[in-house]
Amino acid sequence: MESTEKLTDTNAILAYLYETFPLCFIAEGETKPLKIGLFQDLAERLADDSKVSKTQLRIALRRYTSSWRYLKGVKAGAQRVDLDGNECGELEQEHIDHAQATLKESQEKAKAKRAAKAAAEKTDKSGPKPEKKAFKKPLPKRSSKPASKAAKPQVEAKDLSPATLTELKPNQRVSVKLGKSPVAGVVLDIKKEDVQVQLDSGLTVKVPVEHILL
Repeated sequence: MESTEKLTDTNAILAYLYETFPLCFIAEGETKPLKIGLFQDLAERLADDSKVSKTQLRIALRRYTSSWRYLKGVKAGAQRVDLDGNECGELEQEHIDHAQATLKESQEKAKAKRAAKAAAEKTDKSGPKPEKKAFKKPLPKRSSKPASKAAKPQVEAKDLSPATLTELKPNQRVSVKLGKSPVAGVVLDIKKEDVQVQLDSGLTVKVPVEHILL
């Protein structure tokens, strides 16, 4: 049983016309100018066809005749054709001029639209990039440990006396004569006349025994 579903998509209706009237409606390549008043012939020929309506046929016909492919075919020497491909007379110059003017206008609009789109895309690519939010360095966490006790006051060199090797032993607290003021520390190791001391500042030094003060 033949389908009676009505076509509503314009492209589908054009495909139906290409199939039904192949000598009139050309699907690909150069088209032929249509007979003046062809719509009436088309409506009568398809009056009993449940697939298409007059409104949809009119829209499809307008789409076909306004295409660049059709407008290019409206030129000097071309013959109009009816639904069966029969020639119906040569084109008049005013119709040729109108078709060429319409084609030129349509092409210029399309060109301007493409140029605007390309410019917009270029702007998007080269435009200022969104500013990055400044990274805020997290504040150091406050230690839950109680604040360290105040540093002990430096011991004056005059209050100390030079040590001897026999008086020294590992882990013993001593002072090291460095510069103008002695620096407190702990004995790490004793080798011959040299004593290795870790200062309270964390620095480890190796000094002669005469630089050790008690």
